[in-house]
Amino acid sequence: MSNEPTRKPELSVVTSNDVPRKPLTPAAERALAEAEERRRVLAAEQAKPMPKELQGPKGPEPTRYGDWERKGIISDF
Repeated sequence: MSNEPTRKPELSVVTSNDVPRKPLTPAAERALAEAEERRRVLAAEQAKPMPKELQGPKGPEPTRYGDWERKGIISDF
């Protein structure tokens, strides 16, 4: 054994921009465009306010735990 301190190997970070990518096929480009359109439409729909519920239960949502709770009584459906 030598008295020389052991050296740890240096780690290098490779970012995704360093690696050249394969060109996408036209089908892949269409799929990415369709997915982006679906995400955009979904985000627009979620941005709309929900209509106010009329004559609904007061307080927290009764189906919040996956079953129906009303006045402390739970029924599973």
